[in-house]
This record gives sequence, structure tokens and C-alpha cells, in this order.
Amino acid sequence: MKVMKFGGTSVGKPERMHQVAQLITKDNEPVIIVLSALSGTTNALVEISNHLAESNKDEARVCIQKLEAHYQSFILSLLKQPEFLAKAKAIVAEHFEFLNIITRISFSDALNKDILAQGELMSTRLFSVYLEEQGIDHVLLPALEFMRIDANEEPNLPVIKTRIEALLKQNSDKKLFITQGYICRNARGEVDNLKRGGSDYTASLIAAAVNASVCEIWTDIDGMHNNDPRVVNKTIAIEQLSFDEAAELAYFGAKILHPTCIWPAQQQNVPVKLLNTMEPTAKGTTIMHEAGSVGVKAIAAKDGIFAIKIRSSRMLLAYGFLRKVFEVFEKYKTSIDMITTSEVAVSVTIDNPVFLNEIIRELEPFGVVETDTEQTIISIVGNQIAETKEVLMKLFDAIHDIPVRMVSYGGSPHNISLLVPSAYKKETLQLLNKGLFGLE
Repeated sequence: MKVMKFGGTSVGKPERMHQVAQLITKDNEPVIIVLSALSGTTNALVEISNHLAESNKDEARVCIQKLEAHYQSFILSLLKQPEFLAKAKAIVAEHFEFLNIITRISFSDALNKDILAQGELMSTRLFSVYLEEQGIDHVLLPALEFMRIDANEEPNLPVIKTRIEALLKQNSDKKLFITQGYICRNARGEVDNLKRGGSDYTASLIAAAVNASVCEIWTDIDGMHNNDPRVVNKTIAIEQLSFDEAAELAYFGAKILHPTCIWPAQQQNVPVKLLNTMEPTAKGTTIMHEAGSVGVKAIAAKDGIFAIKIRSSRMLLAYGFLRKVFEVFEKYKTSIDMITTSEVAVSVTIDNPVFLNEIIRELEPFGVVETDTEQTIISIVGNQIAETKEVLMKLFDAIHDIPVRMVSYGGSPHNISLLVPSAYKKETLQLLNKGLFGLE
């Protein structure tokens, strides 16, 4: 059995849904399809929820009407036969009746989660109606019946595995299963969501739970590229990455995949393929245990970074000093991306400034605290690059005029990270694209 996940852009238009139906029926291997909400839907639902949280009910109703009109137009192009069009209209009416009802009741966090779940529930139900119209045998597996998170909001993989296996056993004569990405139930049994990584995370968790032959992530780009195609002129798709390389790239800014999605597949050694719905014959990127080759694979950039330096000639060499520094960040649940130390200073970077003022206040007794905002981490990722001399030479030759704030080297054999002012991000990526890959 394999798992295929299709993102919002892959199902965002009726003709794209038609294409997805062709992709999922091209071979005989049993398959679980994970669908995101139609593109734009989740943003619209967030807007509706925000209006309700602020008691702007009239604005929420306007947004609901606009979104409903979009869905009514969508199903007219999705379906042809009156019988199935009527089914789709009933589904849309049901979900938007719910959204309209909630404008008349008190808003809560639990209600917010119910609102955000509507997109995936609608996309899967409408796709199921289309498959039915086409005579394609399938089963709709409600994610809310098997996808669970625990009290720490982490996926409960043993429960997920037990429940989905039971559902599949009940439908052992079927080969095609449709389910929702992103949504789940929490430890209290309430509707919730996976937040980080959303539908990709769902697909990876399901793939691990059923020990799938492969987990295919279908999106609108032909795999992970060697650089950010939105910033540099010429990029190439990477054919193969190890799980570790992919995790580094995802964590440090490669938008095509969230870092949380790597872990479940890696635990069960399930290959992950990143494929393009618009170019289904393209090779894409395969993520697996083996790296495939040695050397630089890709560059990723993570914006919105804050650098914090603590200078203290009196305390830095004191026993337990670094522990006390890290305890401040732990207290405020703020993770550190990069760290460098010298005899008189320690510098760290964070990407979450919510408690920045409190962190600075608690660090000030340790020494002089300096903060740099609008920084970017540029990560160069590849198999064993930290042990390859030519990589370092080419890297620093390429960026000799860039004001590098920090360098992280040696923490991972697969990653060399630089901290630069965000104003130099585009230039740095372009210079590295030329210096490391010979691409201009």
C-alpha cells in the first residue's frame, strides 16, 4: 500500500481534481489519498474565525457568503450529472449552514478548531462524490476516527496505527481510500489539528502506521530544488536526499516540506517522494535512508531570525554559565537555531520573538546583551559536506564580500549555516548558486 498526498493547489480547481483522479487510479497498488483543503479555503476560514473572535459577526458572514459562492461555482465545474451535483450541493449547504450557525453562538478555541476543519472535510467529500460519478470504487476514511494527538499535542502513533488498521480491515476488499489531512482529535476527543506541516504530516504519519511502500507528496513544484526558485534565476531539482539532509533543508527554510514530516517516515524507513501534479512525469525528489551521493545538494534560507549576544568576561568561563543561559530560553519555550561561543561572548539565534523582551531582561544579569533583528540563516546542506575541504573553500570564496554575522560548522556533517543580515539574503543565495553549483 502507498500513500499519496495532494495539497491545496493540486485540488484547488475542478480540472485539478479531475487530474488527481487519473493519478490515483493509474496502477493497481492499494492507496490511501490524503487531501488538503482547496487552495485559499484555510486562509478564508482563519479570517472568518478571527472576525468571530473579535465579535465582528457581520464581517464573518460576508466572508462566509463569499466562500460559499466559490464552492457553488466549483462544484458546477467539478460534476456533470444532476444526481451527483445535487449531492455536492447538499454537502456544501451542510457545511456552510454550520458556519452560519456558529456566528450566532459564543466563540471559543474549540469552536475555532471546528471552523478550521471544514476545508478538509469539504474537499474530501466533494472529491468522493466526483469519484462516485466516475464509477471509481473507493472508501472515505474520516481522519477524525483514527488521527489522534496526545495531551502534549504530539501524534499518538500507536493509537493511529491501531485505529487505521482496524478501518482498513473492515474494508479489506477495497483498494482506494480517501482521507483528510491536517485535522485530528485531541486527548479530550475534541476536533483539533496537527498545526505544523498539516497535511504532509498526516500523510507521513499514515505511511508510518501502515508501513507504506512509499509516501508521495504531490504539490505544484517538481521536487525539492537546490536553491530557492523565488529568489535565484536558475535552480535544478534534486533527485535524491537522505532523511537527514531533507530534515536539515526543511528546518532551515525549504518550503516544500515541513521538518516534522520527515520523522514518521524515517522511523519506518518509508521513502518519501516529492512530485508535481502539474508535471506528473517529472522525476521529482526521493527522500530515503541513503544519500545517493557526497557533496552539496541544496541551499535553504530561513528569515525572521533574531541574534542575541551575551558578552561577559567575568562569567563566561564560570562553571554552569551556559546552562544558566539556556535555562532562560527553556523557561520561555523558545528554541535556539544557531550558537557560537568565544572566551568572552556567546551568541545564539531564535526565530520566535514572542518572549524576546523577557529573555533579554533575564539575560542582562549575566553580562552585556546585544540584539540584532532582521537576520537570515543560510544553510548549505549535503552529504558529508562538513568533511569536504573543497566545499568550505568554494563557499567562503563565493561570499567574501558578504557581512557574515555567525557561522555554524561541525554540529552536523550535513550542514554548514551562516547568519547574514536579511538585506543580503538574495545576493548571498545568488553568489552561492554560482559558486557551489555553477548556476547563474
